[in-house]
Amino acid sequence: MAYTSTHKIIIFGDSNSGKTSLTHRFLTNQFSKDISITLGVEFHIKTIEIDGKKVKLQIWDFAGESRFRFLLPNYIKGASGGICMYDITNDASLGHIDDWFSIVEDELKDKIPLIVVGGKSDLSHSKEVSTKKAMEIVNSRSAAGFIECSSKTGENINKVFDLLTRLILKSN
Repeated sequence: MAYTSTHKIIIFGDSNSGKTSLTHRFLTNQFSKDISITLGVEFHIKTIEIDGKKVKLQIWDFAGESRFRFLLPNYIKGASGGICMYDITNDASLGHIDDWFSIVEDELKDKIPLIVVGGKSDLSHSKEVSTKKAMEIVNSRSAAGFIECSSKTGENINKVFDLLTRLILKSN
């Protein structure tokens, strides 16, 4: 069966929030602690099945370092949905969500589903960001969803991409 649609997903947020680990875990179902820093942008493709439909996802993982931020506006054009990632063990990464959302929303003409993902949930003993606080920010930005996940354990990784894909399909 051929895929029924193709959708561009952008993953953005501070460096060290877990974006590349999330992507790697989703693509390979493996965790690697030796993932190198993303330089600019990385591009991947994966086909998933949602409600009997094969959906091709083009996954664009953006570097979070400020020196690469100038690339984001050019690469997000045509996105169908996005994942804004923060690190649950780093309160400052949650505080930067407004900046990231502003960049994306300013650049895109059409409103797309954006979900917020708290990474590194396996490090709950070092948690600096309460789920309640994260939900308040998610609600203030009118994000379409929120999930905490762990690339190390695999917890909720597929759920992140399933949720976003369902929101994209619903909005089309």
